[in-house]
Amino acid sequence: MDAALLTRIAEALERLAPPPASPPRLEGADAFVWHPPAALSPVPRVSRVEIELLQGVERQREIILENTLRFARGLPANNAMLWGARGMGKSSLVKAAHAEANRLHPGSLALIEIHREDIRTLPELLSILRGQERRALVFCDDLSFEKEDADYKALKSVLDGGIEGRPPNVLFYATSNRRHLMPRDMIENERSSAINPSEAVEEKVSLSDRFGLWVGFHNCDQPTFFAMIEGYARAMDLPVETSELRAAAVEWSVTRGGRSGRVAWQFVQDMAGRLGVKG
Repeated sequence: MDAALLTRIAEALERLAPPPASPPRLEGADAFVWHPPAALSPVPRVSRVEIELLQGVERQREIILENTLRFARGLPANNAMLWGARGMGKSSLVKAAHAEANRLHPGSLALIEIHREDIRTLPELLSILRGQERRALVFCDDLSFEKEDADYKALKSVLDGGIEGRPPNVLFYATSNRRHLMPRDMIENERSSAINPSEAVEEKVSLSDRFGLWVGFHNCDQPTFFAMIEGYARAMDLPVETSELRAAAVEWSVTRGGRSGRVAWQFVQDMAGRLGVKG
């Protein structure tokens, strides 16, 4: 077979082969969901609340918002872990801070949600984001690790930076109900069975320490709970007296077994429905 024929065959195969897919870009939306191995699905509308409605977490709000705004302006900022009580606004604060950053600096910051089960693909996501002009806030909600779970090593590598370093246009935020991301029995089991207990658990326990910001959220008291429901009620313009609102809120929190920002929001949604007010 002569060289000319081989060349024609090669050219024909190249025409038949699909062109390589271009890497996804941070365009067309302010928020995306990461779907490995290489897809970013745009989110037209993020489910969130306005940042001023987040009550009882004023100091936490100040820390996260300041860090996010610095990053949106192109200044150095820290990865952040928001940990603590359920329903106290950890993920709501991340989404609200992102929205506020884009309000003050339009189009500056893309929010990318990565699911817990996809944490092992963080290096692939960062390789796509590396070199893009737009800044990206990668967010994992309800992050934790269980026994025999080695995915934390991928996160550790990202937080440490690895040989390439964390891309300057990427920041990582995570929320967790656990302070150290690992269950206590996992840490204790490692400690009891290791030849050198302190070294055996250091790698896992110190994962949280690799976040530059470590912001705690705690259960709220009744005055804070009232401030939450009254803030939501004002925002929805509910036609109800404060005394009636508070009395109903106390009964609602008792049936739910506690007070939190999530319980307050659920109560106000129920009240709005009973009063015939559309959200």
